[in-house]
Amino acid sequence: MRDSTAQLARELAQLDEQGLRRQRRVLQTPQRGRVVVDGREYVAFCSNDYLGLAAHPALVSAAQEGAARFGVGAGASHLILGHMAAHDALESALADFVGLPAALLFSSGYMANIAIVTALASRTSAVFADRLNHASLNDAVLLSRAAFRRYAHGDVAMLERQLAQSDAATKLIVTDAVFSMDGDIAPVPALLALAERHDAWLVLDDAHGFGVLGARGRGVLELFELRSPRIVYMATLGKAAGVSGAFVAGAREVIDTLLQRARTYVYTTAAPPLLAHAVAKSLELIERDDWRRRRLVEHIGQVSAGLQSSRWKLMPSQTAIQPLIVGESRAALALSAELAQRGVLVPAIRPPTVPQGTARLRISLSADHTSDEVARLVEALADIERTTR
Repeated sequence: MRDSTAQLARELAQLDEQGLRRQRRVLQTPQRGRVVVDGREYVAFCSNDYLGLAAHPALVSAAQEGAARFGVGAGASHLILGHMAAHDALESALADFVGLPAALLFSSGYMANIAIVTALASRTSAVFADRLNHASLNDAVLLSRAAFRRYAHGDVAMLERQLAQSDAATKLIVTDAVFSMDGDIAPVPALLALAERHDAWLVLDDAHGFGVLGARGRGVLELFELRSPRIVYMATLGKAAGVSGAFVAGAREVIDTLLQRARTYVYTTAAPPLLAHAVAKSLELIERDDWRRRRLVEHIGQVSAGLQSSRWKLMPSQTAIQPLIVGESRAALALSAELAQRGVLVPAIRPPTVPQGTARLRISLSADHTSDEVARLVEALADIERTTR
């Protein structure tokens, strides 16, 4: 064991040298625009709580009510005796919310993506994936043992050529709807047209669009006004919805197939029912409080206008994810640290999460932020730029 642990120590030291070793901070308050971390107050642009619901009193009350009614743990898998009334009601509500026939709950988006691809694809299948897809989709393809075809980010023409050349028995196009590190939106209408032309499933990971995109926050399908039995739609419930978990929605036959085949559903204990009860309340707030989405749009415009002339490149994004490209990992870490000294938290995202040479600050905006707090971020970056030229 001495040699093995020494090797691990050398690998960790190498990460330190490259500026790639990850560290955790200890959050001591609920997730909000203003937080206390390690005893100090900051304005935080770090979370995916896009609508500011994670600490909403109505969700806290709903979770407490759910615990009183259903207990804390589900105690069994869904297919044994862990599928409670709260789970069942939420699945129906989620299907109605996104306008698809049926839905199935999962404990996380990672588990949901693994479920979709491994249940629908096999050795005789081919999966066509955007090169910037989330790691969970890539891992899902590897586990499915399907042929793995990756197309350049957003390159519909390249994808069409790949589909035309494939003779696979089953074809899946899989993509993030909103790309988590770039903040851009996939060309979903064009992807659906290709799926229909080439007899393929279209798997959409809308983790960062659900609750935010569309007039009523119903996600990328509402944004583009799309419906099709070829669509397999996944969204998470721990980001804009403010709680935890994920769901898959689609044709009833798809959902029934996942229920039968998806190992990450069949062989795991159901999530606590109190969380499902809380998400039901969250759906009400998402639909009712459209001011939250309007405020996000205002914040996005404020950041875009404030950072356009920055020496760091603000990537084009119409979503709550605003990436500021710095370049090298150590430079991104240094910029993040300078902001923290000024009481502003923004995470530095480095390889392998993003490509080499594109380390960045990932600015995550929330409806819980005020315009003054967004201005504080912009002004802090401008001050750092002035003093470090």
